[in-house]
Amino acid sequence: MDDEAIIELYFARSERAIQETDAKYGPACWALSRQIVGDRRDAEECVNDAYLGAWNAIPPARPHPLLTFLCKLVRHISVSRWRANTAQKRDGTGDVPLEELAECLPSAASVEDAAETEELTRLLDRFLEGLDRLDRVIFLRRYWFCDPYALIAERTGLSEKNVSVRLARVRKRLKTYLTERGVFA
Repeated sequence: MDDEAIIELYFARSERAIQETDAKYGPACWALSRQIVGDRRDAEECVNDAYLGAWNAIPPARPHPLLTFLCKLVRHISVSRWRANTAQKRDGTGDVPLEELAECLPSAASVEDAAETEELTRLLDRFLEGLDRLDRVIFLRRYWFCDPYALIAERTGLSEKNVSVRLARVRKRLKTYLTERGVFA
């Protein structure tokens, strides 16, 4: 079933919308959540919460493409779950890719309003557009999908060390790029 037909099911408030969404995009959503939270049961809850979020948002929203909309919901819920699960146990075993970006991005406290957040989003988009395809894929696999180095290396045909070095260089370029545009004082 195509995305438009699935969205029409949401607009008709048919429970079949969730079934069709899961049939078409379930594996991608489950994989993304599992990669972030690291637990099958937590991933299941996160994906189900994302489906509920889609149910509540559609209508009035008419997301295009649907997969991107779902992945944003799943990722947001999964990251929140991961933070809640690891808040009490700071044992260093939770290798969160987002922590690698901490030195490149401003803190939430320094991003004072939605306009600044939107500007930062535009700057990140422009930065990513300027990367070559391989570096962009590596960056997104690590920091959007939270893939470990080994999986990125397997998918790209590079060594884990090469992936690590490329990511370090891209983070350095990102920090310089954002500093030049006044994101950091």
